[in-house]
Amino acid sequence: MDIIAQNPRSNDPVEKGIAAYLDEIIALRHDLHQYPELAFQELRTSKLVASHLSAWGYEVATGIAGTGVVATLRRGDGKKRIGIRADMDALPIEEATGLAYASSNPGVMHACGHDGHTAILLAAARYLSENGNFNGTLRLIFQPAEEIGAGARKMISEGLFERFPVDAVFGLHNWPGVPTGKFGFVAGPAMASVDKAIIKIIGKGGHGAEPHRTVDPVLASASFITALQSVVSRNVDPQEMAVVTVGSIHAGSASNVIPESVEMQLTMRAYSEIVRQLLRERIPALAHAQAESFGAEADVNYRLGFPALVNHAGETEFASRVAYDALGPAAIEKDFRPRTASEDFAFMLQANPGSYLFVGNGDSAPLHSAHYNFNDAIIAPAARYWVRLAETFLTDDNG
Repeated sequence: MDIIAQNPRSNDPVEKGIAAYLDEIIALRHDLHQYPELAFQELRTSKLVASHLSAWGYEVATGIAGTGVVATLRRGDGKKRIGIRADMDALPIEEATGLAYASSNPGVMHACGHDGHTAILLAAARYLSENGNFNGTLRLIFQPAEEIGAGARKMISEGLFERFPVDAVFGLHNWPGVPTGKFGFVAGPAMASVDKAIIKIIGKGGHGAEPHRTVDPVLASASFITALQSVVSRNVDPQEMAVVTVGSIHAGSASNVIPESVEMQLTMRAYSEIVRQLLRERIPALAHAQAESFGAEADVNYRLGFPALVNHAGETEFASRVAYDALGPAAIEKDFRPRTASEDFAFMLQANPGSYLFVGNGDSAPLHSAHYNFNDAIIAPAARYWVRLAETFLTDDNG
């Protein structure tokens, strides 16, 4: 049963207000899903978002980080300013849902729910423009290029928070496997850092019948991959978290030929910056040592991605309290744990206090799956939450 049906606060005017146009928002979400756009290519999405916000009376700025949109709404003489962010980009995945509104762009799909995140914030934006009861400044941030970890950083580097300052910033992500419409909150590290490495083991190719005349990079790579497991099990503090994944290996093209080289692509994740730096030191060192032990060489291209997403304690407590007060205790997913996936909202939390929260997508396919679909049933409660968060934050007696 949806949490909406269980909510005893059924006379909530915000719930009723959003319900009046919910079908329009769902249709908008389906439109976004049908026309997904990759990172920094969100031209149609950006234009659609900006047009709705302008029609609802917001001051709208476009072109930030190319396709980013920031909308501002001021009420009264309050000095407080809140930022709420939604991401807009899709993934390079061929959709396999069979939905009537499935992607019409071959090889591109909203497989992470950013279409839903955008629809949620637009639903809240409309209510706040028509009925919002607050005293201060509301900033709505529609960000491009989250999937490649570049959008938040680019918006910030182009002066996002200098042009549109906020006292706190908030964001959310849907999460499959969590009951529909239930909210999860995590103070401190909530999502992992992510870095990437391309490691090339270079040997000496030759005939498979004469391995003694070669330096086999496949064997050296296999030894490296096996030894790699010791980094987490023997170098990282057992009370800390680290994930090292070899997601891609390419070598050779024939069964009877020892290739010249092997290329591997890795991702590394951690909650702690200390552990992150340890991985950065140990993995290249291990690659060089393992390659050398076989008479081969290692070329390591280690690329820093983005840091762990660390929620601020005070803002997370505030965000959780708003959910409890506005939606009721049944809306809270107790003991919600940090996720090892990564999110570039981390950069916004380095620039400002704030919190990133989670809302259950129910029993859906996992994120980044060709079968994933955002659950429309969470649009209303999540939009209602954004409204209550903004109104509560932007009051004279709150902090």
